[in-house]
Amino acid sequence: MRGAAAASEELAAIACDAAGFLDRLNGRAGLDQPVTLPDGSKVERLPGFRRWIWDGEFCGSIGFRWRPGTPELPPHVLGHIGYAVVPWKRQRGYATRALALLIEEIRPLGLPWVDLTTDPDNVASCKVIEANGGSRLGGFRRGPQYGGTESLLFRIALSA
Repeated sequence: MRGAAAASEELAAIACDAAGFLDRLNGRAGLDQPVTLPDGSKVERLPGFRRWIWDGEFCGSIGFRWRPGTPELPPHVLGHIGYAVVPWKRQRGYATRALALLIEEIRPLGLPWVDLTTDPDNVASCKVIEANGGSRLGGFRRGPQYGGTESLLFRIALSA
């Protein structure tokens, strides 16, 4: 959601401390560092991790965040899972496959479900979520820290 600003911050973090950057990707460090939301406000960082989508070169990333012991998320967190594929690698099934792999990786955590959100006009993302068993729960308006825009909420059941 923060686009170029987030990319610049990550490139600077890699240049400053590549090992520390990788530790934060895997959720092993950085929990004491707040997250900056699109409106500039800072909130608590949840435990989580991020994986790169890779086909021999970088295709995008997918991340997971949660609160141990509960499937519920704080109001400032739009979903458990977020992903992005670089524009020149879209429409190849990377996001669908990455989400399927991530679901299998997080299933042992024992959460009954995960929530994902997307823009109402992002048909590709809706298809990715639905292809992985996501059910549309409805629309909602994002909080003011995200501009108050419309969004769709999906849920993927993890327990059998």
